[in-house]
Amino acid sequence: MAGYHVAPLEKLVEQFEQLPGIGNKTAQRLAYFVLNLPKERAQAFADAILTAHEKIHYCKVCCNLTDGELCPVCRDESRDRSVICVVEDPRDVFAFERTHEFKATYHVLHGAISPLSGIGPDQLCIKELLARVQDGTVKEVIMATNPTVEGEATAMYLSRLLKPLGIKVTRLAYGIPVGGDLEYADEVTLSRAIEGRSEM
Repeated sequence: MAGYHVAPLEKLVEQFEQLPGIGNKTAQRLAYFVLNLPKERAQAFADAILTAHEKIHYCKVCCNLTDGELCPVCRDESRDRSVICVVEDPRDVFAFERTHEFKATYHVLHGAISPLSGIGPDQLCIKELLARVQDGTVKEVIMATNPTVEGEATAMYLSRLLKPLGIKVTRLAYGIPVGGDLEYADEVTLSRAIEGRSEM
């Protein structure tokens, strides 16, 4: 069995391996699963990928993903346009929307400043954010970038650009997760929790 391989199958496995969080074994399982699908279902799967690629693009206002000119949030007239919540990733918008608590708007950067990875401000959707705050409608920008070195650096960079424009810049409060134990929290998380405390 030396040199046993089926080139199209190997290519399929390689493609699945490129997906985040997918190792070789899982990629093999997915490849065999797809191979065992009836041809129509395999075609529908491939078509869904291509259609998503062709139809989905950035919202012209907030840079979230959409299949229209504007995303559902930017189309919603009831949203508070004076507040923008800045996030790194479209999945973060989905997380906020699941809470049903946030009634303002978003701006998706599509990443964070990371000099080590070669990502600078020009690779992010920052100029689009600056264009949104020019007309005086926006009063507050909430920095909801991730609590990482890159997320913090991005929040600080944006804060320096926005504050001179007279816009209130706030940072999402980070702290102890509900159901978590204080003894397992690191120093940064604890200090953030103290800073972000609110009156009961």
